[in-house]
Amino acid sequence: MHTTYTQAARQIRSARLAPIVFAVFFALALTGTVDLAQAGAEDVKVMDAQEVTPNAPTHGPVAPAARGYSPYAGRKYPTRPLFGDTHLHTSNSGDAFMEGNRLDPESAYRFARGEEVVSTSGIPAKLSRPLDFLVVTDHAEGLGVMAQVYEGNPAYMSDPTLARWGQAMKAGGKEAVDTMREVISAQANNELPPALKDPKISGPVMMSVWQRYTDTAEKYNEPGRFTAMIGYEWTSVPGGNNLHRNVLFRDGKDKADQVFPFSAWQSEDPEKLWAWMDVYEKKTGGRMLAIPHNGNLSNGRMFELTDFSGQPLTRDYAERRARWEVLQEIIQTKGNSETNPLMSPNDEFAGDLGVVGWEYGNLTMQDSPLTKEMMPTTYLREGLKRGLEQEAKLGVNPFKFGFVGSTDVHNSLMAIEEDNFFGKHLDQEPNAKRWAQP
Repeated sequence: MHTTYTQAARQIRSARLAPIVFAVFFALALTGTVDLAQAGAEDVKVMDAQEVTPNAPTHGPVAPAARGYSPYAGRKYPTRPLFGDTHLHTSNSGDAFMEGNRLDPESAYRFARGEEVVSTSGIPAKLSRPLDFLVVTDHAEGLGVMAQVYEGNPAYMSDPTLARWGQAMKAGGKEAVDTMREVISAQANNELPPALKDPKISGPVMMSVWQRYTDTAEKYNEPGRFTAMIGYEWTSVPGGNNLHRNVLFRDGKDKADQVFPFSAWQSEDPEKLWAWMDVYEKKTGGRMLAIPHNGNLSNGRMFELTDFSGQPLTRDYAERRARWEVLQEIIQTKGNSETNPLMSPNDEFAGDLGVVGWEYGNLTMQDSPLTKEMMPTTYLREGLKRGLEQEAKLGVNPFKFGFVGSTDVHNSLMAIEEDNFFGKHLDQEPNAKRWAQP
C-alpha cells in the first residue's frame, strides 16, 4: 500500500523532527514506497512554533523541569579520575638507602611524569602512561642521614655501631639488607645510636635534605599536568606495631620550608603529630592531612578503643582524629588492611589478596603473631564498625574515613603493573631469581 506525502506530513508534530522525517520520506520515495507524484503543493502546510508547542513561552527565562533529561546538567562535582601515588620512598629514606636504592626524589618525579629512567639495578624503566600526581613520602626519621653514614661523615664514625653499619652498606647484598632490618628493629625498640638522633649532628643534615626535596617538588610541579605534592612519612612503630602515617601538605615550598617534619623520634603518639599539624596550619595558613597505613601490621593498635597512653577515648580525641585522618590506606605492597577471612567468613574475596603471610607477626616480627582477638581493632572494615559504636557513645565518630591504595615502594619507581613490575625493594627488581626472594 502506498502512502502519500500529504498524509505523512500531517503526522509531524515536532519541528525538530521535520528534517529527519523529510529525509526518511525522501529515501522512501527513491524506493517507491512513498508516491510523491500524488502530493501537490497545496497539500504542504508550514506550521509555526505555536502550533508545534502551543503553550511554549515566547520570551523570558524558562524554569528548569523537576527532572531534567541531561545527566550532566547541574553536576557541580569533579568527575575526572586522577591517578597517582601517595606513598613512595627514595634514597632519602634510611631503609631504602641501606638496601641499595640510589634514585633520589628527582628520579622519582621524572619517572612518574612519564620519562624513562634507569633503575638502581641498571634496568631502563618507563611507565605505560604518566601519572597525574605523586607524593614522595620519605621517612622523617633520619631523613638523608644514612647517606652520610655511608660516606663516612666523621661525626658518625666515632660511634662503633654506625661505623659498622657504614661498612655493611658498602659490602652490599645480604649484609646490607640484614643491617637495614637491624636499624628498623633498633628504632622500634628505641635503641638507635645516640649520635644518629642528636639534633646538633643530624638536624642540619636532615634540614638540608628536606629543603632540597621541596626544591625538587617545586621544580616538577606543573599545575594542570602533574602535581608534585610535598609530604613525608611519620614512622611510629612502638614495639614493632605499625602506626605509620603519611603526612601530606596542600602547600608549596614557601610554607613547607617554614617547618621541619615532626618525626617519631620526637613522639610516637599520634595525638602529638596532630598537635604539630595544628600548629603548622595556624602558623602558615596552610593545610595538611595524615593517612595511616598498614593497620594489618599494628597488632590491634590501629583502631584500639584507648588512646596511646591507654586511656579511654574522649569526644575531644574523636574530633581531632576525624579532623586530621580522613583517609586510610587500604592496600599496598605490605598487604591488605581491609579485612581478614576470620572476620569476613562469608566474603569469598576476603582471603584472596594480601592476607596470607602477614599474620605471622607485626612489622618487625618481634611481638606476638596476630590473634583473632586483635583483629577487630586491626582491620579497616572492623574499624568502621568500632567508629559507629564510638559515635553512639561519644557523639563523634573517630574512625570515619575513605580509602586510598598506594605502593610504599622503596626503589623510587612506582612501577607495579603486571607486565612492568619493579617490586617494592631493590632485590625485587627484574632479575632471574627475584621470585625466590622471601
